[in-house]
Amino acid sequence: MNFSDPRNNVLQLGLREGMKVGDLGVGSGHYALAAANIVGASGKVYAVDIQEDILKHVRDAAQERGLRNVETVWGNFEKLGGTKLRDASLDAVILSNTLFQLDHREGAIAEIKRILTSGGRLLVIDWAGAYGGMGPLPHRVVSEHVAEELFITGGFHKVKDFRAGPHHYSIVFTAP
Repeated sequence: MNFSDPRNNVLQLGLREGMKVGDLGVGSGHYALAAANIVGASGKVYAVDIQEDILKHVRDAAQERGLRNVETVWGNFEKLGGTKLRDASLDAVILSNTLFQLDHREGAIAEIKRILTSGGRLLVIDWAGAYGGMGPLPHRVVSEHVAEELFITGGFHKVKDFRAGPHHYSIVFTAP
């Protein structure tokens, strides 16, 4: 089953060779690996997650593909300073299939704002619905409208939105 095309979706960020990108709540690593291919050897992708087994999987997948520009980081991006990344150190952040899992959304927004450069891009991709158990539980779904309001209230500016796949919405923001 094809849910989305990570490469096509991360291209919406305007990534270029040499950029630094964070994939927060990296999960399967598909978005981090797609971004790593785009930013090339002179760029860097920080794959951040709180689960060590996920980080090991992403590390192994990057090595198998010969990607030396992926660095896994154990961290909790739901709290300020939780990623351990420097202030204003990233050109772009990817938040894919993660928003519905967050218990502390305001903390995550503050951390994303801290690590992004001014004008840096944020790609939010999440489930548009529950889809009969295929996605998150219905009460955990964060609608596109709610996601947009969360980040705009957090100081971000909406650039565009697009369908990230048949079951997902996507919004691109810029950091203040």
